[in-house]
Parts: sequence; C-alpha cells; structure tokens
Amino acid sequence: MTSHREAPKISKDPVADNTDLYAFVSPDKPDTVTILSNYIPLEEPAGGPNFNTFGDDVLYEIMIDNDSDGVEDITYQFRFKTRIGNPDTFLYNTGPIGSLTDNAWNMKQSYSVRKVEGSRREGDSDEIGSDVPTPPVNIGPRSTPNYADLANAAVSTLDDGSTVFAGQRNEAFYVDLGSIFDLGTLRPFQNLHLIPTPAAPGVDTTKGYSVHTIALQVTLQRPNPRRLQPIRPPRPELGCRRMGLRKPEKGDHTTRPPRPSWRVG
Repeated sequence: MTSHREAPKISKDPVADNTDLYAFVSPDKPDTVTILSNYIPLEEPAGGPNFNTFGDDVLYEIMIDNDSDGVEDITYQFRFKTRIGNPDTFLYNTGPIGSLTDNAWNMKQSYSVRKVEGSRREGDSDEIGSDVPTPPVNIGPRSTPNYADLANAAVSTLDDGSTVFAGQRNEAFYVDLGSIFDLGTLRPFQNLHLIPTPAAPGVDTTKGYSVHTIALQVTLQRPNPRRLQPIRPPRPELGCRRMGLRKPEKGDHTTRPPRPSWRVG
C-alpha cells in the first residue's frame, strides 16, 4: 500500500504520515514475514541541522490479521524518545559518530515496543523491547563515515524473538509524482493526453529522498484458543496495516483513516 502526501489532513503532519507498507515472506527465513512500514514522505536526507526523526508524541502501530477476518490479532506498538546530550548546542552532532553511544551524537533516539494480542486497545499487552536504539541519519562522510555499521548495529531482537529496526532508509518506491499530478499525465504516454506534450521517459520523483522505516521480521502465526501456532508453508497468509497516531494535549489519539489489509501468500 502506498501514499505519498495524498491524504489532505495527514499531509500537514509528515512525522505521523505513513507512505508505503510492504509485507512479504522473508527470503532468508521462509517461516517468517518481513514487514516494512515507512513514514515521513519525500524526506530530504540533507535536511540539517534539524534532521528528521520519528515523533516522540506519535504512537506507531503495525497490526497483523492472521485469520483473514479483517480484525487485528497481533499489534506491535512503537513509542520513541529523544535524548539531548548537550543542551547548549543546536547541532545534531559535534563530531564523527563512531557508534550508537558516541557522545558526538547529540540527539539520540530510542524506542519501546509493546506486543498486543487481540484487540489493540483491550487485548493482552506486554512490553517486549525497551530503550531499543535507532541509528543516526546518514549525514555525510565526515559525520557518519561508517554508516552501514551504525545501521547494522541498530538491528535488534525483541523478547518474543522478532527482529526489529527503526531508522532512516532510502526511498525505494518508484513513482512519477510530477507527471501524475499534472492533470493525470502518464509518461511516456503524455502525447496521448487531452493536453498533449512530447513523449518522454518516466521520472523517479522519489529518487534521492529518504523515509523513516520501522522494519519487523516476525514468525508467521495464527490464533489458537490456547496458544499461537505457526503457519506452515507453502501457503502462509496474513493481513497487515499500520497507523501513526498523535495524542493531543487533551483527549484520545487522533489518526488518519485505517489502511485496508494486504495479504501475504
């Protein structure tokens, strides 16, 4: 499922705006499914000094329906917390960042993960991860000279055995936004439009942009009256959707409309 700033209200709140949702059977572990939930559409990676981060006041949720009834059976909830190392500077970092605990990284962000079985508001909830680190953003060759190592160090294992990562990633969805929203033009067929222009190749509008990704690798499971049983290959199925909810100063969380479920099989 994809959405890049199409929903009018949430487009004004990019930190809570989810773009793409990917769910697929993991090539490296076929008894698991990998879920990628992306946020902050059209994120400029060189957007310093206030680089993009997840929202500390946003509840991020990934909901899994593993019995095909359109209702979540398992929900993973993510809450982020930013820590300022040196409040006397506005800089994101004050030197090269060599590790996730480097004092030169001034604005570290970590998160907690809760797993809810059943209704995501009334089901059984357990914290399965706390103070899980995120990597810094990929600033450049001086600030993050070994960025791949920093990103790999942020891949963590949760208490339920799931693998998790949260951080900045390259935007991988190819879409020609500039053409599509110019009165519905589809390159290279714009010469057939009611307002024709010369044919030209499509343009990857999102090339060079980033997103912030929450990635999960979880065991394929279905509900059982007594326990959760793994689904056996060759035909695992599940539905998946995600949300970003912001809690105002008063009242309950507000959210964008729920995404329809997608099935892996």
